[in-house]
Amino acid sequence: MIRVWITGSEGHVGSALTEVLDCMEYRLMTTDIKEVDITDLHQVKTYVRVNRPDVIINCAGLSDAEYCETHIDEAYKVNAIGVRNIALAAQEVCAKVIHISTDDVFDLQSDKPYNEFDETHPKTIYGKSKEAGEKFLMQLNDKFTIIRSSWIYGIGRDFVDKVLRAVGNQEELEVANNQFAVPTSSKELAKLICHFIDEEEYGIYHAVCQGSCSRYELAQAVLEYTNNTDKLVLKPVQARATYSVLDNMMLRLNGIEQPAEWKTALKEYLTESGGIE
Repeated sequence: MIRVWITGSEGHVGSALTEVLDCMEYRLMTTDIKEVDITDLHQVKTYVRVNRPDVIINCAGLSDAEYCETHIDEAYKVNAIGVRNIALAAQEVCAKVIHISTDDVFDLQSDKPYNEFDETHPKTIYGKSKEAGEKFLMQLNDKFTIIRSSWIYGIGRDFVDKVLRAVGNQEELEVANNQFAVPTSSKELAKLICHFIDEEEYGIYHAVCQGSCSRYELAQAVLEYTNNTDKLVLKPVQARATYSVLDNMMLRLNGIEQPAEWKTALKEYLTESGGIE
């Protein structure tokens, strides 16, 4: 039985993984900050030495981009030093590391989708700290898979949840119409991660649902699919323009099944979470 340690198990991707992975096939070890603080090297190494995981899936991270801008040390401690600690501990027991990264490692100013061979040029503290984490992992561990995704949603606080919560207030919600990426279901991402647990495929992979949209278009879709278009006024606004659509090139080149189209995945999530009756 493959021993799998999931860090950040209470987050979107961690929670989805615990639902998707078959406990008859894998021995799951799930921790969040209360059990193991990944920024503490001693804690990480002790946990790994005692439990001897075959695969470590790092879903832990500080992902609030605005918070990272004003808490720089904390951003690097979690998103960079935390990954370094996992990489070092994993190397000691020859464990594979699957690490969740982000589209923010790019400059977000392209006019075409970013593939895995494009150079990273992060502009935000969040993006820079996540890039630093990627570099630590590549330098310190022999068996790694870095999975970059974008606009991940699931059970908990995120943009999809923000729109649904705003419905209850029946007020106007301002949403950027000049920020583009790919909404990605945590369940779709978890299903793809299962492939990398079982297969000896390493490197950097982009993993997003197919298609792309603006924040405003995503909000419109959430309201449409939940029959709430008459309960919330969406106001399109011009924010800091960004384009961070990812191209799943490595998945295509390796013949790996890609996540579902973003609208299909969104409908499925809203149905399963009770948003659609």
